[in-house]
Amino acid sequence: MNCIICANKNSSQLLEEFVGKSSSLNLLGTFGDSISIKALFSKRQDIDLIFLDVDIPEMDIFNFINSFDHQANIIIVSQDDKHALKAFEFNIVDYLLKPVSFSRFCKAVDKAIRYFASKEVSNSDANEIFIKKGPSLVKLKLKDIIYIEALENYVTVNTGDEKYTIHFTMKAIESQLPSFLFTRVHRSYIINKSMIQAIKENTLELTVGNTLKSIPVGKSFRDTLLNDINVMAR
Repeated sequence: MNCIICANKNSSQLLEEFVGKSSSLNLLGTFGDSISIKALFSKRQDIDLIFLDVDIPEMDIFNFINSFDHQANIIIVSQDDKHALKAFEFNIVDYLLKPVSFSRFCKAVDKAIRYFASKEVSNSDANEIFIKKGPSLVKLKLKDIIYIEALENYVTVNTGDEKYTIHFTMKAIESQLPSFLFTRVHRSYIINKSMIQAIKENTLELTVGNTLKSIPVGKSFRDTLLNDINVMAR
């Protein structure tokens, strides 16, 4: 992914070092003001990711995000979490607290890659599948699938108003679903992450039509689930 850095001197040096270590990133430039970035946007439309430091003096980051019409993913870097709640209102990918470790940086980049992949898929026919229902094949949009449940040698694919039972294993169907949208949370359940309303100790709640459905979360799957979503916590 093509990326840029907008940060103060200390942060930009560390971020440049981390970007240089990441084979999935191509750094197009480092900037310390919004004017330079807007000038770059006017020339290039292939910027996929922005590392944005909220602690740049005399720069309102959120006004800046609002001011440009660009689809780049944004990872915010800050010395504290006071801007975190507001930041996630802008659909940022992640929020990094200083001092940023390389492992935490890599986790944020992996999340950005999944976001980037989701945009690519949404513009293709890969966001649809066909499921056998009786003698027919029914087309389903992936975003409409809420959860998948294992039933011995079968699985049920559940949407808001339909349930499809197919002869498939959980392992096989999991391998064919995009990981940016679906994740396995239990040996018997795969869920659509966009439908999560709440995560509790051993369960989560999904929106199913006008109701909430409780889904068990297996102990071995919980950490992966929390790594897959935006959690505002130190």
